[in-house]
Amino acid sequence: MRTTTLIVLTVALSLLNIGCDSTSSRDAVFYNNRGLDYNNQGELDTAIVDYNKAIELDPQLAVAYSNRGLAYYNQGELDKAIIDCSKAISLDPKLDAAYNNRGLAYYNQGELDKAIVDYNKAVELAPADAYAYSNRGEAYRNQGELDKAMVDYNKAIELAPQLAMAYNNRGLAYNDQGELDKAIIDYNKAISLDPQLALAYNNRGLAYYNQGELDKAIIDCSKAISLDPTDAITYNNRGLAYTDQGELDKAIVDYNKAIELNPTDAITYNNRGIAYYNQGELDKAIGEFTKSIGLDLQLAVAYANRGFVFEELGNKVNAEVDYAKAKELGMEAE
Repeated sequence: MRTTTLIVLTVALSLLNIGCDSTSSRDAVFYNNRGLDYNNQGELDTAIVDYNKAIELDPQLAVAYSNRGLAYYNQGELDKAIIDCSKAISLDPKLDAAYNNRGLAYYNQGELDKAIVDYNKAVELAPADAYAYSNRGEAYRNQGELDKAMVDYNKAIELAPQLAMAYNNRGLAYNDQGELDKAIIDYNKAISLDPQLALAYNNRGLAYYNQGELDKAIIDCSKAISLDPTDAITYNNRGLAYTDQGELDKAIVDYNKAIELNPTDAITYNNRGIAYYNQGELDKAIGEFTKSIGLDLQLAVAYANRGFVFEELGNKVNAEVDYAKAKELGMEAE
């Protein structure tokens, strides 16, 4: 059964003081700064309009490109984000925020090596920037470099002891190391610093789930959902806890919601297939595992699960095919 965690990546916005020589430059700074206000309010389209105006008035204003790139990043327009941050860097090679923001985009594209190069530069230019250390730690963690990740998280916390996301992210690394008690301590700290940090509740809930504390897991995931009802991962994780409690109807409701929010997540289809299997709905279970495989041809557990159901239905040929594929992908069927 696959479980999922949430991470926090931190962004860098650039505010300018108005003290420029020309009227157009002063106006450009005004639009850049107003764009930041809109960005912080979540009004990304309006923010981009202001950044566009700032760039029109002063095409050399590097921070406006960096900030517009961040707005594109928050909209999921990663290619546009990279183009804008690269333009900002070409105009001002010492703008650390632009490296951090481009690193975020590369990270979310799965380009971890490129992300780390950019975070390295951000740290070089701003060695007291806790955000850059925390973000680089996440990139290292996703490369499996947990020792390096820990060094960066610890540095981020040393620089900014009130930075909730650094504790959250270090908790993820402890989780990856199997040190669930330490992970929960860090999630507790993150929540105490930012009680609205939905993903810290989700991650603590997942740690409780992995400890077999299903009631606590459900409470935390429910809290996360109350804070952010649009996050598919948390519904999936609460569904896992309901499944293990035998509350299969509730689990399926959560998996349905997760799929509604993110219809391309192979893991949730796999997990819904397990719930259907436990309800005795074997044909539905096969359909779910098949859908999961269609979305992620490398998801070994979905082949193993489908093979198990085929075997139970007496279809040994298909079962053996699926078991062989799961083994090829590195998983032995039990």
